[in-house]
Amino acid sequence: MNRKRGLISDAFISKRKKAVTERFGLSDVEGTYMKQIYQLVLRFVRLIYHVGVSYDTQIVLKHQLYSLVSDKTMVDKGVNKLREQGDLLMFQLGFDSEAFGLVFASDYKAKVLAAQDGCDTQETVQKFLDKVLTSCTDLSFSKDQMLHNFLFSDAEITQLVKSGVLTVRDAGSWWLSIPNSGKFTKYFIQGRKAVLNMIKKSKYNEVLKVDLEDRKTPSQVKFHMKYHIHDIVGAELVESIPTTSGTLLRYVDD
Repeated sequence: MNRKRGLISDAFISKRKKAVTERFGLSDVEGTYMKQIYQLVLRFVRLIYHVGVSYDTQIVLKHQLYSLVSDKTMVDKGVNKLREQGDLLMFQLGFDSEAFGLVFASDYKAKVLAAQDGCDTQETVQKFLDKVLTSCTDLSFSKDQMLHNFLFSDAEITQLVKSGVLTVRDAGSWWLSIPNSGKFTKYFIQGRKAVLNMIKKSKYNEVLKVDLEDRKTPSQVKFHMKYHIHDIVGAELVESIPTTSGTLLRYVDD
């Protein structure tokens, strides 16, 4: 790993850990659990930094957390609490109806505003971040909500779509979205396919997790191998089987 990249990652993680420790008291059971979920999200963010490829936004998929915490209800509860407190934002990712991306709210807002600097949509986007994201955890918004609850005009809604913070869901409704996330989605999908193919080409369609992590990755895999392994395990695209030799990953036929 590039040394400079490593130092950036360590500083990033230390800062986040300090912030969440101050926010959640360890004597508070619920707070402690949220702290654990928060740190799991950090863990996956670090895997993206580790790759050495630059992305506008660091996206963690919620189901990746399921690969580390078997109780999905507890994961969902922790994630939702962090969303309610304004620490995390969640997005429905267009390539899969069951894929939900998690992004740190502070990072999202900072990068969205930086991209809007000098644009004619800047004022409207700032209004959206201040009025909507600070008070609402919805993944999508209807026209009635935007016009009457949040007091945006039709022209302003068009500006929000233009800026990329909203994307069309269907006639009269929009998803909250991550601007310029196409590069991430492209690399994520092609990486997932490549890793699954590596398993399918193994004997009996299975491979030890440690062996897969050590393999030379094809050019299609841009993220850290562990990032993709947590994806395919959490999405239940492979079975994760404990053995005396370590965890065995077995491809699941459709």
